[in-house]
Amino acid sequence: MTSDKNEPPSSGWLDRISSLFESDPKDRQALINILRDAESRGLINADALGMLEGVLQVSEMHVRDVMVPRPKMVVVERDDPMDVILKTAVTSNHSRLPVLGENRDDIVGILLAKDLLQLYYNTRLESDSKPYNIRDFLRPAVIIPESKRLDVLLKEFRLKRNHMALVVDEYGIISGLVTIEDVLEQIVGEIEDETDVDDGEDNIYQQDSNIYNVKALTDIEDFNHYFGIRLEHPDIDTVGGLVMQAFGHLPARGESVSIDKFNFTILHADKRRVRQLRVEIKES
Repeated sequence: MTSDKNEPPSSGWLDRISSLFESDPKDRQALINILRDAESRGLINADALGMLEGVLQVSEMHVRDVMVPRPKMVVVERDDPMDVILKTAVTSNHSRLPVLGENRDDIVGILLAKDLLQLYYNTRLESDSKPYNIRDFLRPAVIIPESKRLDVLLKEFRLKRNHMALVVDEYGIISGLVTIEDVLEQIVGEIEDETDVDDGEDNIYQQDSNIYNVKALTDIEDFNHYFGIRLEHPDIDTVGGLVMQAFGHLPARGESVSIDKFNFTILHADKRRVRQLRVEIKES
């Protein structure tokens, strides 16, 4: 078989994806369906699909959905002794620590681990009679509302070169903190390093009056004990497994399903398993 020498070369992957858009998508779900169709045809791989869906999801999520809640914040106090601050930094493995003033709602700044090393070095060189001044090493604290959209926050993080923000509720009370990593994980999936440890503690924490964040690896028995219910399955041990069984497939971020009196929404998931869930108790 001969070919026409004037025939244009095969179109690239971008042209092939463009050919799927024979008509404009009517809504977000229609766009996601087109992208999933592209993945099924081999035009994009599963990782790329996950990130594209994550980008779309970020535009609809708010800071309250991903923030570290106030009870789980690791902080130091402005007047803490140097050894206490060092111990907190070392045991937490955090690169940034909020610094408190008079109380837990008085955030006077952010202490970076690299600045803490400089502070410690300076105190070793100076006389013991001369106290260190932690104020000289604090970075300004960025304060944002719970209602801020994640895509807007990510843009602000990039433009202002910030990596952490303190979150306040509608009354101006500190309700948590959020980092640029928390936002990026919604796009690329869980970011783990050599210091990450899943110690099984604080698998369930309350975010609002009837809203909770729950680790998918939480034992069903522990979940039942916490909420005083009796969810069970003969072949499943974890809440994440129970949720996946209810879906009938590996769900993506943002998908929801109801089980008993609970509505489960996927907050973190990768191509292998569910990691974090938002659990809302339905009003009876």
